[in-house]
Amino acid sequence: MFDPVIAPSGTLLGLLQRGRGDGTLHALTAPRAEALAALNHCVLRDPRHDWQVENRSLYYARLYLDLNGELDAVEAHLFDCEDVLDDEESRTGLALAVLGHLASYGRRDALELLRRYAAQGSNWAWALDELALRDDDAGLRALAAPVLARFATDAEGEAELAAAVRDAFEPRPWRLWAEDPREPIAARVRAAHEAGCFDRWQRQMRPTGPRPGWSVRAVFEWAQQGVERGAALHVPAARCLVAVAGPEDRPEILQAARSGTEGARCTALRYLADSNDPDALALIEEAVADGSALVVEAAVDAFERMRSIAAVERARRWAQRPDALGAAAGRMLACRGAAKDSDLVLGALREAVRGEGPDAPTLWTLVDGAGRLGIACAAPVLRHVYRETASSHLRGRAARALAATDPSFAAGFAVECLWDCEETTRELAARHAETGDTRVVERLRRLAADPAEEDEVQTAVRSRFGPDAPAV
Repeated sequence: MFDPVIAPSGTLLGLLQRGRGDGTLHALTAPRAEALAALNHCVLRDPRHDWQVENRSLYYARLYLDLNGELDAVEAHLFDCEDVLDDEESRTGLALAVLGHLASYGRRDALELLRRYAAQGSNWAWALDELALRDDDAGLRALAAPVLARFATDAEGEAELAAAVRDAFEPRPWRLWAEDPREPIAARVRAAHEAGCFDRWQRQMRPTGPRPGWSVRAVFEWAQQGVERGAALHVPAARCLVAVAGPEDRPEILQAARSGTEGARCTALRYLADSNDPDALALIEEAVADGSALVVEAAVDAFERMRSIAAVERARRWAQRPDALGAAAGRMLACRGAAKDSDLVLGALREAVRGEGPDAPTLWTLVDGAGRLGIACAAPVLRHVYRETASSHLRGRAARALAATDPSFAAGFAVECLWDCEETTRELAARHAETGDTRVVERLRRLAADPAEEDEVQTAVRSRFGPDAPAV
């Protein structure tokens, strides 16, 4: 999947792509045709940088309901000829998830689309999972024949069916089909289930990787084999060292950390850092200076995991470095520094935004640190990250930091956060938004009554309406 093109944050499309609460509020006041066009654009061209963890489906489904939006564009997208050529989940996953939420709200047209796509579409397993949560038994039983027809009856087809049954996210349809009154269907599904269970047992009986009795050298060689195959194994290899290494092996491990192969060096650095070895910090600094890109990354990761006072003190010395180790030092101080480190954390935050923009991965930790340390003068930078980032998770972290640093948050961003796409951000807003704005009271009551809303959000809402809560 290509990286999505995100529109400017001041446009309706940009707001909706980011999942911001202001996107919904602007869409409801915009011309309906314009709002629906922007909404369809988002649903059909997934705007998330990480579609597996960021939430948008409930956010877009609610907007379809508020706009009384038709699903013609979604239908055309799902059943386009491209569906045969591109079976990646990322092409249709968001649209199917939106249909799932709409079906749970009682939209019959969404339910029928899911049924059709489960019977005919490439990403049928996702559609079936959505239906497993929302459809009745009769609707699911009607899909048994078209779904099983996807799998040939030869050995290869039966193996594929067994894998589909074994890996199903929602097992309800398969359980229904295993009890289907049509014996050919029930027998085939039961056989696939048994084959899947047997395959899982066989895999458990054939473990790969280190065995008891391995030496330190064998662990290093295994880690290097992973590097040569393109698989980084130094993290599990370092855990193996904990089991196999003794005090007499320390010289060999130190030597590997200085000049071993890439796999051995990464493994040794991780092991030494996790065990707070007195030479770990010096070896990490050496690795950043002369190691390969893989070694540098492993050294930086190992340093950030350290919890010792010595590591925090070294971070204060390294925070001004203009390299990966300096950036890691800023993140360590954000996580484990004291109030006296506020200037260093703020400097790292500003530098990251200036140098890498509002979507820099390092900002996740630095934003959290600004909130943890209560750095009030970080509020302007946090507000910029909140507005501009395309990551709804990072925006939620910025909102949490603003709640701790910005006195205007409750009357400002907290209000729009009640409509945010991420439930954790809505929960934060439910606890902080000032109720002087009539939209806040109305929205809180709607969230409390919405069966699709997360329990944590509704708990936060109830805390505002409870007998001991301030008057709303």
